Amino acid sequence: MVEFPRIRKVARIFAVTNQKGGVGKTTTSVNLAASLAATKRRILMIDLDPQGNATMGCGVSKNEVERSAYDVLTKKCSTEDVIVRSEQGKFDVIPSNGDLVAAEVELLNEIGREHRLRIALNQVRDRYDFVLIDCPPSLNMLTVNALSAAEGVIIPMQCEYYALEGLAALMNTIEQIKETINPDLRIAGILRTMYDPRNSLTKDVSSELVEYFDDLVFKVAIPRNVRLAEAPSHGLPVLYYDKASKGAIAYLALAGEIVRKTKAQDAAILEAV
Repeated sequence: MVEFPRIRKVARIFAVTNQKGGVGKTTTSVNLAASLAATKRRILMIDLDPQGNATMGCGVSKNEVERSAYDVLTKKCSTEDVIVRSEQGKFDVIPSNGDLVAAEVELLNEIGREHRLRIALNQVRDRYDFVLIDCPPSLNMLTVNALSAAEGVIIPMQCEYYALEGLAALMNTIEQIKETINPDLRIAGILRTMYDPRNSLTKDVSSELVEYFDDLVFKVAIPRNVRLAEAPSHGLPVLYYDKASKGAIAYLALAGEIVRKTKAQDAAILEAV
């Protein structure tokens, strides 16, 4: 396998988010993490959704973990003490469970509450090449913490017209976060999920996305795939459930596209220097 040079000494942090539910955020977080790990990169996935689906999807039991993202955000222990290993996915995880619901309440009157995750990640950021944050499907303090910590936003979305309306709202949110909390935040890419090229509406919306957002749309589209839907029930990323499936191949291609983009950005920075 080809190894790309690692120019940066700290991880690139991506928040995987969309204020609309059911668009493939968790599926993308788990499978992109596993696919990037398969390229011999050091990966940390953070589950910031109290439902804990990303935790379960990579083979970690949300009901058995001793510590979770809740403990990180409320400073009850160090970031290192919360990290567990997904043997199934071959990457590290900060797990989540229902305890995370309480974090928002406890942070309500805390100064600097929106920066808790960013500060916590500074403890371990130099150990990884990529950090992926699976966000809840709403704009709450958990999502704000993710956007505060991230440098890039990966936006999974279905190619339907209601999704376009949601995308406009998300763009406004990102712009507000950029102006008030995190000036380095940018859109890393828009990912078309549950993609069916036989559907004329899918093709029309996809064309509009590419026409309007151009290079911000990932070239890879994630297809509708039964294996992708089955894999979480086995606690496995699709790469290790059925590596020959269309879903596994698509997420490996997405990982390659992200690696190439980040490599090009690093090269541009070096050239500028």
